[in-house]
Amino acid sequence: MSLTILVTGGAGYIGSSLVPVLLEAGHRVIVVDRFYFGRESLAEAGRLHPRDLTLVQADVRNLEPSVFDGVDAAIDLSGISNDPSCEIDPELTRDINLRGNQRVMQMALAQGVKRYIYASSCSVYGHGDQTGLVETSKLNPVSLYAKCKAQCEASLFEMKGKGMIVTALRFATVFGLSRRMRFDLAVNVMTKNAYTLGKITVDGGGKQWRPFVHVADVSETIRNVFELPSEVIDGEVFNVGHEANNIRVLNLAYRVRDALPNTQIVMSPTDPDLRDYNVRFDKLHDALPGLAFRTVDFGIQEVLGALKSGDLDPDDRRWYTLKHYHFLAEVEKAYRDIQIGGRILA
Repeated sequence: MSLTILVTGGAGYIGSSLVPVLLEAGHRVIVVDRFYFGRESLAEAGRLHPRDLTLVQADVRNLEPSVFDGVDAAIDLSGISNDPSCEIDPELTRDINLRGNQRVMQMALAQGVKRYIYASSCSVYGHGDQTGLVETSKLNPVSLYAKCKAQCEASLFEMKGKGMIVTALRFATVFGLSRRMRFDLAVNVMTKNAYTLGKITVDGGGKQWRPFVHVADVSETIRNVFELPSEVIDGEVFNVGHEANNIRVLNLAYRVRDALPNTQIVMSPTDPDLRDYNVRFDKLHDALPGLAFRTVDFGIQEVLGALKSGDLDPDDRRWYTLKHYHFLAEVEKAYRDIQIGGRILA
């Protein structure tokens, strides 16, 4: 069945992987994004599906209701995307990642959208008190990013039974190649640092658990969830990943070193990141039997291959979320300081 699907944050790391998958499945896609990192991540999708892809440059905080005209389903990927970036301006983060996301949910419901998927995160488990955390385990978010995710989940499920099928997907830490790459994610950054610096720094002893999932598997999971019966997904939350990809941080460093044997592993005694969670994914795999998720070792080789071939530039500022946000802030300040009448060069 062909749907019109609105994807907020559709030009980002996950979105630029997901949008082509939805288009290839025969859906029409409307991408809502601020395009802080450019539009190039969706350029190929636009060339291949010019009639079925619409790009809307807008902010979720002031999105017009008309954007939802004719929309059957919505996927909310929007938000400031990592813990350090969220801490730059906490109030701005709450405005976008909490109030902005809640606004999109409410608007979708009011405009008659039938299905809604909220992109949450396994980081809501924070510092887990046991291994094998499941969807009903106690949430213990330790970062502002994760706290906003947990609050948005609660807001979403308040809408159950009001005419819109609502689902939250808690993604494990994502890795792998994307058209809008990120080098602030553990697998990707360790691989990049091993290749470019010959060194990996492991914080806090490295005993912390993390679950991982490939960005392509996230995209396929979202597409598959849309095809499930409403009674399976309505009001439900699913951890997205594979149990075999639960890995301690130090073990991840060893796996990267296996791919680049001359890599030095440097241990740092402190860890500003308090997350430590080991997660189970039975509920997702029971609902979607036969899912075959890519391994962390696959992701390491994939990223390493792209670096070696030159297809991926490790110095591209856009691949570093925090660095790029700082750059945009500096550009905005410079513009304010020198513009006259809205122009720099008269």
